[in-house]
Amino acid sequence: MQLTLRQQIMQFTHLLQTALFPAVEQEVGPLSDRAKRLLAILSMIPLTRFVPVARGWMGRPQKDRVAIARAFVAKAVYNFAETRDLLDRLRHDDQLRSLCGWKHVRQLPHESTFSRAFAEFAQMQLPQFVHEALIRETQKDRIIGHIARDSTAIEVRETVTETARQRTPKQKSQARARSRNRKPRKARQAGDPPTRMERQRTMTLEQMLAELPSYCSSAAKVSGDGHNQYWSGYKLHLDVADGQIPISCVLTSAHVHDSQVAIPLSTMTAQRVTPLYELMDAAYDAQEIMDHVRAQGRVPIITPVARGRKSKNVIVRNYPRQLSPAEEVRFRERTIVERTYGRLKDEFGGRFVRVRGGAKVMAHLMFGVLALTADQMLRFVSDSS
Repeated sequence: MQLTLRQQIMQFTHLLQTALFPAVEQEVGPLSDRAKRLLAILSMIPLTRFVPVARGWMGRPQKDRVAIARAFVAKAVYNFAETRDLLDRLRHDDQLRSLCGWKHVRQLPHESTFSRAFAEFAQMQLPQFVHEALIRETQKDRIIGHIARDSTAIEVRETVTETARQRTPKQKSQARARSRNRKPRKARQAGDPPTRMERQRTMTLEQMLAELPSYCSSAAKVSGDGHNQYWSGYKLHLDVADGQIPISCVLTSAHVHDSQVAIPLSTMTAQRVTPLYELMDAAYDAQEIMDHVRAQGRVPIITPVARGRKSKNVIVRNYPRQLSPAEEVRFRERTIVERTYGRLKDEFGGRFVRVRGGAKVMAHLMFGVLALTADQMLRFVSDSS
C-alpha cells in the first residue's frame, strides 16, 4: 500500500518525537525548540547525497564539507546575518556544534574556509539540486491545486553593473523624457523580430535560463500607496504550491520584468510537480504566457491589466477581460506566495544578503528556501491534521 505525502510526513514526525529526539538528547542534553527544528530539517533534506567528498589527495586533508553545508542550513534556520555570527554561536553552543557534525571547538574551520566552501557550493549549485531532489521525492505523487507566482526585491551591497546601453553616449536631441503622459509604444508589425517571450515558446529550459540576465542592477517598483521604491540588486522569482511550499526558484537582475520569467518558471514547475491552476497578477498579463500554460494542460488565472479608455480596440474598450466569480475565489489563494516571501525574509535569512555575485546570492537565498521548504512541509501536515 502506497502512503500519501501526509501519511509519510506523519510517520517521519512520529519517528522524530519517539526515536531521534530522545537519542540526541541523551548525547547533547535537552534540545531547545530551535534545535529540534534544525534537527528535523537536516533529517528531511537529502544534503549528504550531493555534497562532494574529497579522498585520496596528497597534502592537508580537506575540512568536512558536509558539516559546513549543515552549518549554512543552520545559519538560515537561526536567521544569522553574517557567517561570523554563525561561527561565534558554534564556538559557544555545544548543541548546535554537535548537530552540524563537530564534537570539539578546535575542529571548527576558519572563517576563510567557510567562504571557500560557500563559493564551491554556489558554483556547483548545491542548494538548488538539494531543493529539487526534495521536491521531486515528496511532491511527485501529489496533485497540486494552485501554483502562485510572483517576485520580490533582493537588496545587496554590490556595485551596479553598467550595461552596454548605459555606456553608449546619447545626444540630447535623441533623449526621450520619461513621463506618465508619453505616447504608447507602436504596435508590432509582421517583420519585427520576435520578443523574448515569443522565443521562449520554442526554447528549452536551459536556454531560457541562460538568456535571463543575473547581474546586479537597479530597478524601481510602485508600492501599494502609489510611491516608487528603488533598490539595487536582484529579483527572486518563486512558484509556491498550496501549503506555502516553494516549488521552483529563479534569480534575475532587478530590472527584469516579471513576465520574462513566467514561462521558464512554469516549465520548471511542470517538470517537478503536477499543478492544475497557475495564479499570477497583472504583471503577467500576456497572451504568450496564457498560451503556454494552456498548452501544458493547466489553467492560467491572471488579473487583467486595466486598459482604460485609451485603447483603440472597441471590443477591448467596451468589453475588457474580467475574472469570473469562480476565478476570483481561486485567485485569493495567490497570497501564499506573499506569505512565503515574508517568512523567507523574516525567519530564514532572506533579508541579510552579504555576498556578491548572482551565483552566491542565489546560493544564500536557496539555503533559506531549502530550510523553509522542509519546515513548511512539517507545518503543513501538522496544520492539516
